[in-house]
Amino acid sequence: MDREFWLDRWRSRRLGWHLEEVNPHLTAFWPDMPVAGDGRVLVPLCGKSVDMRWLAERGHAVVGVEISEQACAEFFDEPGWTPEVTTAGEWTRYRAGGVEILCGDLFDLDAATLGPVDAVFDRGSLIALPPAMRPAYAERMAALLPERPPRLLVTLDYPQHEMDGPPFAVTGEEVAALLGGGYRVACLRDWDVLEESPRFKAQGLTRLHERVYRLTAG
Repeated sequence: MDREFWLDRWRSRRLGWHLEEVNPHLTAFWPDMPVAGDGRVLVPLCGKSVDMRWLAERGHAVVGVEISEQACAEFFDEPGWTPEVTTAGEWTRYRAGGVEILCGDLFDLDAATLGPVDAVFDRGSLIALPPAMRPAYAERMAALLPERPPRLLVTLDYPQHEMDGPPFAVTGEEVAALLGGGYRVACLRDWDVLEESPRFKAQGLTRLHERVYRLTAG
């Protein structure tokens, strides 16, 4: 899975991961996250997620990272925002409405370009990556977040042999092994969502769990 894979998904409108409404786990668990109301929140591999608007409406400065220029443009077009667009090296920065999106490859991002981060919301990053790419993702995130800000993470877990990803299955053990360094990992919700996920059930899945984790420094 490379840059072209995701750009093709956007061009062909195969956007099965995109939600038109705010993620219910975000609204349920974010109010208890240990982050100031005006804290800066990172949303990695953000697409055009409306979750970013929800966070900005609550006073947060939001920074997303997204590889697709199309996704970045659509995020700002849909609410009728006209973003300020600037470039810095290989990165294009879009900014409006309390949200900025850095357009480029997360794996090329450095902490200086990203800037300070007070919390992270990750609904789609870890499950978007096949197992071979996840250690590099974990290493990049550790380099970007040296102060270990709190993170709210949503994953899916299912028998991987029953369906090709993305989204890929991620176990709780893998979350702890990949991301637990310097963090306390708490599972806030373990939810069986197979019956309410006909798209996945039709592909032959026999089990589908959605899990929500809170990672806090410790």
